[in-house]
Amino acid sequence: MAAHGAATRVERPLQRRFGAVARLRNATATSAGGIVIRFDGSIPQFVAGCRRRERDSRTWTLPKGTPNAGETTEETALREVSEETGLEVRITAPLDSIEYWFVLGGTRIHKTVHYFLMEPTGGDLARHDHEFEDVRWVRFDEADSVLTFETERALVAKAAATLALETISATPAEAEA
Repeated sequence: MAAHGAATRVERPLQRRFGAVARLRNATATSAGGIVIRFDGSIPQFVAGCRRRERDSRTWTLPKGTPNAGETTEETALREVSEETGLEVRITAPLDSIEYWFVLGGTRIHKTVHYFLMEPTGGDLARHDHEFEDVRWVRFDEADSVLTFETERALVAKAAATLALETISATPAEAEA
């Protein structure tokens, strides 16, 4: 019982106004990765990896990862692609960056991923690290049915268009040789 003249505090459950949204902290993140391309005969293929999400969900995605302190974007892309795929690679050209938002632990994160076109110089997909459950070569014409994220499907389509232009411009020179 409260003493005479002392204020009594009544605890009420916290009520949120209808339609009110909890405020999230904002952060930014940067990653780098690559579209590794090889040709099986005349058919171009790229590397995709499968990550397990939640209990029953899987995503097929391009290899990418976060920079170590002091790394350039190119160094990050080369290291991450090599670790995640088991391949040794080299950059052949820069490609576009993609941006997206996601929420993790009460923070809304704006992520930018810088991509490069790459080609394998050695290694083996069987040597991929634990971040991917499975890694495989995918034909460009299968990208829409394999890759989970639209931003990556669009990037692969742009890479395919770039390859087509390179093939067209290389054909006359090859014919003269």
